[in-house]
Amino acid sequence: MNTLLEPGMLVRHPGQPDWGMGQVQSNVKGRITVNFEHAGKVLIDGGRVELQLVLDL
Repeated sequence: MNTLLEPGMLVRHPGQPDWGMGQVQSNVKGRITVNFEHAGKVLIDGGRVELQLVLDL
C-alpha cells in the first residue's frame, strides 16, 4: 500500500493514533514524509510501517 501513496493523500499511523490524520508530502524510495495534525512533519520508513489510507472523512 505504501508504494501507492502520493502527495496530498490522507493517512494515519497505526502505531500513533494520537498523531491524528496526516497528509503525505512525498514518497521517495519508501521514505514517506507526512505532515500530521498533532505531530507535525514526520519521516516514515515505509518498509517498517504500513500507513493506513483515509478514504472517508
